[in-house]
Amino acid sequence: MRTVALALVHHPVLDRQSAIVTTAITNLDLHDIARSARTFGVSHYFVTHPIAAQRELAARVREHWTTGSGARRIPDRRPAMELLRIVASLDEAVAELGPGAETWVTSARSGGASELGLEDARARLESPGPPVLLVLGTGWGLGPSILEQATVRLAPLRSPREDGYNHLSVRAAAAILLDRLLGVR
Repeated sequence: MRTVALALVHHPVLDRQSAIVTTAITNLDLHDIARSARTFGVSHYFVTHPIAAQRELAARVREHWTTGSGARRIPDRRPAMELLRIVASLDEAVAELGPGAETWVTSARSGGASELGLEDARARLESPGPPVLLVLGTGWGLGPSILEQATVRLAPLRSPREDGYNHLSVRAAAAILLDRLLGVR
């Protein structure tokens, strides 16, 4: 199995009008995605944000759960939060994984015929190869510059609804994606 890391991107992401924006870090995303990452054996959970004050906020939350009173009160949270790496950009996350790391992106919107289905993606992860960074976006999805630079674009998670409703929280999407790619079969 390849090494798999996860990145949650806050810039460049889209707003509902498809403009490039920067979203705020949320406490729930830090905790819930870290717990999913730990559950499914992810090596690192990167949170990327270009604004120093937002990175400092995330670092304080991480510290609370890894060395502060949170670590003493709820020790089960510590190993998950220790996976959390706070970086300014996706490039920093890729660099930490090392040369040759692949970036695999997700989106609720279809990207066409070049998408890799999750079963095929799982098979690729089970074969030898470089580390993979699974990249998820906040807001209304990843900006085009990240989608265009990706090594692989995964097929979106799909709802069985006839009306096509497909608006999962990033926390839910991360958990489903990790289960389908790394979970026990």
